[in-house]
Amino acid sequence: MAAITIYGIKTCDTMKKARTWLDARGVAYEFHDYKSKGVERSQLESWARKVGWEILLNRAGTTFRALPDNDKAGLTEKKAIALMQAQPSMIKRPVLDAGGKLLVGFKPADYAEAFAARS
Repeated sequence: MAAITIYGIKTCDTMKKARTWLDARGVAYEFHDYKSKGVERSQLESWARKVGWEILLNRAGTTFRALPDNDKAGLTEKKAIALMQAQPSMIKRPVLDAGGKLLVGFKPADYAEAFAARS
């Protein structure tokens, strides 16, 4: 079974829900706090290729909403990745890498489906 890594921010409520879900089902995982450890540009680019930068970018969060309008206007993949790398709070949480299957955000049904396929 491939390694499972969950990426996010320790204090995020959605992260807590996802980790609780995994813990309750005995799913072993590594936690990567990208607020304290950062995230490599190559990692963001890889995720963007898999799910699309539009999915990764957390436009609903306060960090993104606080950006000046000119930073939010005309977003491209390159610009969005630069913003997410500079301010990891702008990455939607959690990002779960379950051995190559990438889930962004926490939906219990999506997690159940992903881990049912792994059993």
